[in-house]
Amino acid sequence: ARVVTGRFGKHDVESFDARHLALGLLFAWLAGMGRYWDNPKAHLLQHLGLGSVVYVFALSLMIWLLGLPLRPSNWSYRRLVTFISLTAPLAFLYAIPVERFMSMKDARSANMWFLLVVAVWRVILYGMYLWRVTNLQLLSRCTMLLLPLALIVTALSSLNLEHVVFNFMGGLQDTEKSSADDAYAVVFLLSMVSWLLSPVLLIAYVVSIF
Repeated sequence: ARVVTGRFGKHDVESFDARHLALGLLFAWLAGMGRYWDNPKAHLLQHLGLGSVVYVFALSLMIWLLGLPLRPSNWSYRRLVTFISLTAPLAFLYAIPVERFMSMKDARSANMWFLLVVAVWRVILYGMYLWRVTNLQLLSRCTMLLLPLALIVTALSSLNLEHVVFNFMGGLQDTEKSSADDAYAVVFLLSMVSWLLSPVLLIAYVVSIF
């Protein structure tokens, strides 16, 4: 609860143990299943929710490796995995079956807002983690906050996968593409901004290392 509400501190992170990690992975697993529990078109692997658990480990590994050259204090892969997994309850918003009591258009809009709220709040929590737990200087903290996001979006857009991931995260089906033009415009804008910012952030990253 302290992690999800942003009331955690350095002492909380240092006290993480195997119980916290197990609880966080349980949350991630439930959130993964909740995303598709009311979707009759989802296949077995989606219903099992294992993709969300894999996502926790993969994202944590990327952030941890990026942080290693900066030598931040308390920079532990286990603690980072635990922290990111403990933010998973935010994704329970995806499990709300808005399609049951809204029109399809309103339900898609609600899912997009859920996606926006969860994504922004998780980024804010990650920023709090960098500010409260590590001893990084301001440039290094800002770089570590923005660089992973820019690299992910840039990599997805270079592979033309940004719409696929957006559909997956937002719970959209291929037949709904025409009704999500505004949302896709935002995705395109984020891709362009990431392309422009990535070189700047990489330079700031190298400067921060040295």
